[in-house]
Formats: sequence, structure tokens, C-alpha cells
Amino acid sequence: PKGYDLGDRRLDANPIEAEQVRYIFKRYLELNSLISLAKDLDQNNIRSKRWTARSGKERGGYLYGPSGLSYLLRNRIYLGEITHKDKSYPGEHAGIIEAALFQQVQDRLAQNHHKFVQRRARSAACPLQNKIFDAQGKPMRPNFGYGRGKKIYRYYVSDTLLPLGRLKAGGTTPLGDRLSAERTERFLQDRLGSLIPDGPDFEIFEAIQRVMFSSNKLTVTFEVAALIDTNACEDTLLAKAQQIDPAAKIDNDDLVLSLDARPLRRGKSVRSTDCFLDAPEQRRVLAELVRTSHRKLTELNASPLHPEMHEHMSTPINEWTRERIAIGLLAPDIQRALLTGKAPLGLDPEKLLSRDMPLDWDGQRKFLGMNAAT
Repeated sequence: PKGYDLGDRRLDANPIEAEQVRYIFKRYLELNSLISLAKDLDQNNIRSKRWTARSGKERGGYLYGPSGLSYLLRNRIYLGEITHKDKSYPGEHAGIIEAALFQQVQDRLAQNHHKFVQRRARSAACPLQNKIFDAQGKPMRPNFGYGRGKKIYRYYVSDTLLPLGRLKAGGTTPLGDRLSAERTERFLQDRLGSLIPDGPDFEIFEAIQRVMFSSNKLTVTFEVAALIDTNACEDTLLAKAQQIDPAAKIDNDDLVLSLDARPLRRGKSVRSTDCFLDAPEQRRVLAELVRTSHRKLTELNASPLHPEMHEHMSTPINEWTRERIAIGLLAPDIQRALLTGKAPLGLDPEKLLSRDMPLDWDGQRKFLGMNAAT
């Protein structure tokens, strides 16, 4: 193991590696995350144990991942013990980690494992887990965010955009997508509900084998046998599917069809739009964007409603805020329409965040498809 060399039929401490192992234990307690620890070790050029095999080839020297670090931090060999069949015995080698530090790390690992189990339980409520993939063919994993009142928001996020995926990318800017799980699932249920066979409590997700999210569509693959009941046949199923997507087809034992997903391309990035919003939710999201904008403008002493505070104006600290404060500076009639639910049906909330928004009010109305102020 890292920290030791093989001596005369026993392990001898390697001073340089032993110091690195002690750093790993202490740093984990500071960072409280295996992924953050892996990133820290990469930045400090700390790699796994390197040795020379009998063939003369160099082995090891790899980047640490969370699983490898978890194994290292639980290894009782660093206490000077040997483990056999889940029991530990005093070894002939010297320990390089103090018992108190080792126990602190075990307690922290157990605590974080409990949180992991809770996250895994929440992930089980995501019916597209292990079934949805992005345009690069990478899995989209369940991810969670917290809103006001500790409300949990579920997302499907490209593996490359999650912390471990970024670590594997090695500093390069990864490509990927992020979708609202609730909206995506509701969208699929609404659009594909006619394919569900008659039966108790049957959900469309039971028959879905794979969903591929690309730049302009969701391509859904079903297991045909799961969608056919005793009163139907493949021809009937295909006819129903072609009412949804004229290009739908049955390939071997699979039904494949596509649904329009219409993303919005902004500069060099691609953002998934709220194209899955129904009308009531669209109105709520548009109104909330206006309220958020004015709240942030007030916090920055930049609200047009309180010009007496402008001398204390400060700049926004992140891109998220910069995008939203501009909404509070749109033409008054546009903001009124957004707040009262009178904006054009189908207005994409992402369009309000576009860098292409004109500065003049007439240009804004034209850009958003609204009539001129009366």
C-alpha cells in the first residue's frame, strides 16, 4: 500500500509516501468530500503507489478517484494492523497514522455514507435514472437542488457536469446538459400517454428503455412487448406512435420515436430551455423572474424604483445575478404583462435571459413578440 515499501518479508515505512498518506487523512477532514479530496490531490500531484513489476514495467501512479480514496482511508494497515476475514490483528510493521486521527476519519466516512444513502434513496424517485443520456451518449444522473422552504428540486445532469466528471475532464471545459426532472417526466407522460396499455397503475417509464436528449429532440426507445396488451398488436401500437411522431418505427423488438425539445443556443453554450413547461407553470416562472430581478436590484441599491439609493450602488457578483437584474429594466408594459400572466403563450423564460435582448423598448417588444405599449 501507499506509504510502505516491501522490506525483508515485512512492510517498511516509506517516509515520503507516509507523509502523503498523513496529508490525505488530515485533508479529508478539512474538505469533508472524497471528490474534493481527489481534486486536491490531483492539484498537488499526489498519485497512487508506483512500483516496478517483475516484468520491469512501471505500474501505478494513477489519479485517485473517490472509491480508491475510500479504500485507502479505511485501510487499518496504517494503524500497524493486518486484516484477515474482517478481523484485525497486530502486524509486524509500524503504523503511520495515529489512532485518534484514524477514528476521526472513520466517523466522518460513516456520517457522509449516511448522507449518500439518503441521496441514493431520493435518486430512486427518478424513474429515468440509468435510462436518460445526453447528446454525447453520456449518462445523465439525478441531481438535487434546494429552494425556499428547503423544497427539493430534481434534475437530470450530464455525467460530465458533475464533480467527478469535471475531475476526469482534467481541467477542460466539459460539454453536457441539465434538465428539470419533474418537467421532463411530465412532458413524456403527457406526450406519450396514448401508448400506455390498459392496466392498473401502469407508468410509461416502465416501458422506456432509453431516452437520448440531443440539441433539438428527445429520442425515446421502448420495449414493444411492454406496450402491447392482449387486445393490441404491433400495427396498432405503431399507428398510435406515428400520430405522435410520423417517423416513429419498430426496429426488431423496440419502438423508437422522437419528440421536439427545442433548446436555445446562446454563444458557445447550449442551454436546455423550459420547453416542457405547461401554460400555468410558464406564467408562474415568468412572474417569478421579474420579482427576483427587482429583489436583486434592491439588494444592489440599483432599483429604478429607489433612485435615492443609487449613490450606494454595487455590482453583481456572479453571472446568475447579472442575467436576472436586466429583466427588471425592461419596458414597464413588458414587466406588467409578465407579472399578470398576459405574456404571449409559449414565451420561453430563457429568452428573457438572452444576451441578445435589445436595449430600446420597441426592440424588446419585437424580440419577445409583444404588442407595442398603448
